Amino acid sequence: MLLFLIGLISGIISGMGIGGGTVLIPALVIFVHPDQHIAQSVNLLFFIPTAIIALIVHIKNKRVNFKISIPVAVFGLVGAYFGSKIAISLPGNSLRKYFGVFLLVLGFYEMIRKDKRNPQKKRVSSN
Repeated sequence: MLLFLIGLISGIISGMGIGGGTVLIPALVIFVHPDQHIAQSVNLLFFIPTAIIALIVHIKNKRVNFKISIPVAVFGLVGAYFGSKIAISLPGNSLRKYFGVFLLVLGFYEMIRKDKRNPQKKRVSSN
């Protein structure tokens, strides 16, 4: 049941485009106790079907800019290759610490950033 809940919550977050790995990897490590390499490989395997489903939905809703996404995907594949080589060479404890620092930095950035591209517009009531 625990794995079902972890997968469900991670899937919902992945579908939103936030990144289910930010929930899936820590949840697996805390509650299931696999090695960090195993948790990250489960995340990668989990990502494939959830990304395909989310991509189909976003393409249907015309929310994908292919002019931006294709170059990002190509260079992302190159980065994934090198990142996996680095991850394999690191001990599990180091990988866990680096991932934790990454999540802290990302969380801190999200708290302090000011999104000026999409400010909420004040609604004027027409009463």
